[in-house]
Amino acid sequence: MDKPALRLAVLSDYICPFCYIGYLRLEKLREHFELAVNWVLVEIHPESPVEGKPVEDLGYPKTKLDSMLGELGDMAQAEGVTLVPHTFTTNSRQALLLAEASKQHGADVFYPLHHRLFESFLVENKNIGDATVLKSIADECGVPADTVEQAWTDPGYAATLQKNLSAAIQNGATGTPTFFIGKEILTGAVSDAALLAAARSATAAV
Repeated sequence: MDKPALRLAVLSDYICPFCYIGYLRLEKLREHFELAVNWVLVEIHPESPVEGKPVEDLGYPKTKLDSMLGELGDMAQAEGVTLVPHTFTTNSRQALLLAEASKQHGADVFYPLHHRLFESFLVENKNIGDATVLKSIADECGVPADTVEQAWTDPGYAATLQKNLSAAIQNGATGTPTFFIGKEILTGAVSDAALLAAARSATAAV
């Protein structure tokens, strides 16, 4: 039997570990639905330097940060992934621009890059703020060298990031990840069950 088609949008940034968990959970929906996902990429910490900085410098109260990281560890274990200790963050702008530019080559190029950007930073502890690291990842994923150059020189991609941010604010997003599924807005690394329920509700309404 054919799977029902489901179009949705996800607000995300590659330096957000909860976005990685959200991506892994969302992928499980492919068992039940033909997904068409609009990855709305936004830069959540533009103030971070490309060389990176400690997560403690992001300004979260220590108790909140400790709680968030504890939850993250539990989520990662549940998803079967081993994350490096999340002590370091970086500037994601060039990674986001690269991902936006890769979309022109279709899912067969975008998704391997999308996955590797998350994995490289959060599992392998690579600094995806570093252009050399990004070029290596892009080459590994089959992104043409001219697309990499285009990503970082064509002002259209920077404009897309700005439009993404403006649209996110206008649509009531308060954090990353945010899932827009049908009429529902789900914020954070919500459970598999919550994603599935929202997906079923959205497809039942069609």
